[in-house]
Amino acid sequence: MFVRSLSLGVAAVALLSSGAMAADLIIPTTPQPIYESAGFSWDGLYAGVEAGGLFNDTNDTRGLIGAVVGVNFTVADPIVLGVELQGDYVFESDIGGDDAGLFLALGHVGAVVTDQVLVYAAGGFGAITANGDSAGVYALGAGVDFAVTDNVSVRGEILGLGNFDDANDDFFDAAKATVGVFYHF
Repeated sequence: MFVRSLSLGVAAVALLSSGAMAADLIIPTTPQPIYESAGFSWDGLYAGVEAGGLFNDTNDTRGLIGAVVGVNFTVADPIVLGVELQGDYVFESDIGGDDAGLFLALGHVGAVVTDQVLVYAAGGFGAITANGDSAGVYALGAGVDFAVTDNVSVRGEILGLGNFDDANDDFFDAAKATVGVFYHF
């Protein structure tokens, strides 16, 4: 009789404890967000237009418009490297002078400050042409890009321009200040 009572007690405990363990199988989870923004991607090809001015050391100011095409690569978060080609049409100045073309090949080293802001330093070389004459130039400067939509950014940039053929002691002979709008592919 003792064995039978003991068997019934063990069976009753097993039945009652299985119900309690079944309740423990429900694991609470936190809901996942429906949409999580990835932020603006500075990587890849971009193209756009720019406008601004060219200011030289003789107080001669010229307006300019141009086109820009480039590509960026994120090498390590937040460092971005890029190359860019700029072609500008420089208008005749108020004081006098001729229209000119300014062509630059630039390298960029930048840092993503936030998902929407990229600051960078730029440097490169190119040529300025007017009346069939060309002069080699170099450029050093900086800029900041702001993302305004998923594929569009605006930029402010200033470059110091020096002339390779110039005999004076000035490191920069002119400054190029521009704003631009760019589409990122």
